[in-house]
Amino acid sequence: MENKLVQLTIQNHVGIVRLNRPEAGNSINLEMAKELMDVANICSESEKIRAVVITGSGNKFSVGGDLRSFAEEGEQISSHLKSVTAYLHQAISYFTRMNKPFIGAVNGVAAGAGMSLVCACDLAYASDKSKFVMAYNRVGLTPDGSGSYFLPRLVGMKRALELMYTNRPLDAKEASEWGIINHVVADERLLEVVLELAENLAKGPMNAFGETKKLFYHSLQETLESQMSKESLVLAERASSSEGKEGITAFLEKREAVFLKETISSK
Repeated sequence: MENKLVQLTIQNHVGIVRLNRPEAGNSINLEMAKELMDVANICSESEKIRAVVITGSGNKFSVGGDLRSFAEEGEQISSHLKSVTAYLHQAISYFTRMNKPFIGAVNGVAAGAGMSLVCACDLAYASDKSKFVMAYNRVGLTPDGSGSYFLPRLVGMKRALELMYTNRPLDAKEASEWGIINHVVADERLLEVVLELAENLAKGPMNAFGETKKLFYHSLQETLESQMSKESLVLAERASSSEGKEGITAFLEKREAVFLKETISSK
């Protein structure tokens, strides 16, 4: 990739996305937001990528929006922020809507939009040195980057508002207890552990992962009966798919299913 501020490498069918402004805490400016959207689009469409990991360069994940660059816009700050969030939000939409697992490797501070980005990940593992803070209200701003959507769903409304009103930081242990991240990992092993997980998931039934994700998200706005109706339809479709056929056959033959080979050979 020619992008400088968001780097993408592919390893064993895993797209590794690295926020790359370490000198600025991987803060998100207009250029980074644009590059993140481009990378998210590639990750969602590339047949070479079957799982995506996002992390930060240096010792921080992302400190959030680049307030200095925003302030330099002067009277144009409002229109500038509309552009920044348009690119950022499209990137997050691509990442969260794709069938592929989207995994955060949080290697330090995740603040503001950085924390929102962590909340948008399907799974998130954090270094034992990481910290989480929403930070928006501290500077008189409100959340972006999907924070107001995912945070209440992860921690509940009262805890979400507490984090917003007080700007209280959470360490990795408390963020795990609150459901913001899945696991805490020793700092020096973080990327190793997350890449091992991602590579294993990349061998799995990618389309079934995607449909499961959609079912879970849709369940938040469905009744019990309408959600079960969706479950029935999707299950029936998956059973007749190449992944479903391979999975059922492998179970009956008492062997491991080979989803990666099956998916590639069917195209």
